[in-house]
Amino acid sequence: MSTTQHRNLQDQKALVTGATSGLGRAIAFQLASDGAEVIIHGRDATRGTETVDAITSAGGRARFVAADLSDPADLRRLVEDIGDIDILVNNAGFSVFGATADLDLDTFDALFASNVRAPFFLVAAFAPGMVARGKGSIINVSSMAGQIGLAGGAAYGATKGALSSLTRAWAAEFSPSGVRVNTIAPGPVYTEGAAPERTAGLGSTTLLKRAANVEEIAEVVGFLVSPHASYVTGAIIAVDGGRTAV
Repeated sequence: MSTTQHRNLQDQKALVTGATSGLGRAIAFQLASDGAEVIIHGRDATRGTETVDAITSAGGRARFVAADLSDPADLRRLVEDIGDIDILVNNAGFSVFGATADLDLDTFDALFASNVRAPFFLVAAFAPGMVARGKGSIINVSSMAGQIGLAGGAAYGATKGALSSLTRAWAAEFSPSGVRVNTIAPGPVYTEGAAPERTAGLGSTTLLKRAANVEEIAEVVGFLVSPHASYVTGAIIAVDGGRTAV
């Protein structure tokens, strides 16, 4: 993958959480291809190094930072290590599907710590600097599960619905100062962490009758953080093949 395409993010620094694999990795490549210096966050140093090497080999700029975002102390250390950024992509998170009655309290709390609490405190840490400079872009990665009811997806869907609500509130709070805040809500996406047959099955329920590749989602993020989307804020962008349209 080339990282010398549009270069419209030159001189900007971006943090992408959960960027050592799957959708986060594709987003990191997209932003690097558009000229940003990308901070790759993850918990696996080996995968982090491989991602950085792949980006730099293609002509981009990247570095890796390790942190467990569910640990408040580790999250604070991450923020101090990074300093100011221009772009924040809250991508890290995980999903658990199953009957509501079977979901234990620890798993419920872990879902919200990873999918909601970590993005909240990352925005709390980085948005004030963006406000002070009068510019910045924040992208939250939600899911179609936060927009529609999926049997077995109550807790996970609630975390993703919370991100949509936070996006609207943060846009109201920060956009008058020049900081744009948006959410993408992908549908089924082929990633190494998801069972291909399940992804294909969900893809067949979309209007386009297929699941997405990670690059199709990443390109939307690239647009939203770019100058081309300068009038877009507070939006929940469905990138789901039409699944939530009908």
